[in-house]
Amino acid sequence: MSVRKENKEIKDISVIEHLLRTCPVGRLGTIGRDGYPMVKPLNFAYHNGNIYFHTALSGEKIEDINRDNRVCFETDLPIAFVRAKNQPCEAEYLYRSVIINGSAGVVIDPDERTKAFKALMAKYQPEGGYGPYQLKKLELTGIVRIDIEEMVGKEDLGKGDLREQALKALDLGLALPIVL
Repeated sequence: MSVRKENKEIKDISVIEHLLRTCPVGRLGTIGRDGYPMVKPLNFAYHNGNIYFHTALSGEKIEDINRDNRVCFETDLPIAFVRAKNQPCEAEYLYRSVIINGSAGVVIDPDERTKAFKALMAKYQPEGGYGPYQLKKLELTGIVRIDIEEMVGKEDLGKGDLREQALKALDLGLALPIVL
């Protein structure tokens, strides 16, 4: 997997992994039973070099994965919308993104399932306070692991002053996206 415009590829793996640890929503791409691609948004955790998400034990996602475990996964961070000043073509959208190709499967091992649940909760409720895991609930919930085969990061942070403003917004931890 490659990026067409090499100058937009994120080459620093720590930036890619940071996106995977912090972006709140990912999108899972599967092949539906009718042969069309299917994309579904989901919560996810990046843990030990894999993507994990929880799901129902039956339904479209699980059926698609059982039929063909090849999947695509995407997450992105919108950074800024740049307003056009003179003509519409001046408008820009600055972002960082990660696209993954891999294979997905339902996690059966109880220890790995527990670690995946903990990784999800650590991401979405790091302060804790949610009580103990209920074994009956855990038994009703599927955990899927995506084994990453290819991964590429892509970004457009603009040029010159725009790039500096985008990087400053990231450094300051501003609520994103900002409007420039």
